[in-house]
Amino acid sequence: MRPSRDISRLIEIMKALRTPETGCPWDLKQNFKTISPYTIEEAYEVADAIAREDLRDLKEELGDLLLQVVYHARMAEEEDAFAFGDVVEAITRKMIRRHPHVFGDTEQKAAGFPKGTWDRIKEEEKQERRQQRAEKGHTDQLPRFLDEVPSAFPALTEAGKLQHRASKAGFDWGAAGPVLDKVKEELEELTVEVTADTPDRRKIEDELGDVLFAITNLARHLEVQPEAALKRTNAKFRRRFAHIEDAATAEQRPLKDLSLNEMEAHWQTAKKFDPAS
Repeated sequence: MRPSRDISRLIEIMKALRTPETGCPWDLKQNFKTISPYTIEEAYEVADAIAREDLRDLKEELGDLLLQVVYHARMAEEEDAFAFGDVVEAITRKMIRRHPHVFGDTEQKAAGFPKGTWDRIKEEEKQERRQQRAEKGHTDQLPRFLDEVPSAFPALTEAGKLQHRASKAGFDWGAAGPVLDKVKEELEELTVEVTADTPDRRKIEDELGDVLFAITNLARHLEVQPEAALKRTNAKFRRRFAHIEDAATAEQRPLKDLSLNEMEAHWQTAKKFDPAS
């Protein structure tokens, strides 16, 4: 079998890997739950390649992510649920429907894309899915306003999306000032728990979670992506810590032999020359 630019070859490869007796033993024993962590990991590696502006890596990482889609589709096909073609059809239908100003009739194109159109279309799609499930005998509980936000998101992402969704119902501050006050309030409550005579680890975790949630909300009001902000800080920390390591190497000393005061001195030197300071 040879490589190909045609998606059908990738589908054939996955089918071969999942064929009993002649396929790959590792691939054969996988299921949706065991593959799911790899799917998330590949998505992060795509984001990493983009952040590094490495288009060569991006090509490879997009291929790895595409493999995850093909993998899940193949497992679903084995269960007679759906196939890769159904996935493609579903997303093309969705994109056409959500862009009437591009793919609609003359009247729809002329109307443009009024504010609220996207949310209205998405709500119509959810109603249709609920109707389809009801027709198949599935009895879902009444939908909650925040059900639109998947709990499987990374915690930071989930927090931001929950807050954004709640703001659509009017549950939100109108400016960053009151949110900053809330951050200070949550920090004070965390301080109380941390400095208690007998600290309660569960309470400390709860209060720390409240601080992180409040900071995520502050980022939203400041129109800053918290994940991106933290990524920049992580990169800055790497650079400055590398300066400490280089200083230890120049002194011909193991890194762990430097005292905290010496490390701090090197850290402050790194800050002076770090463009992110």
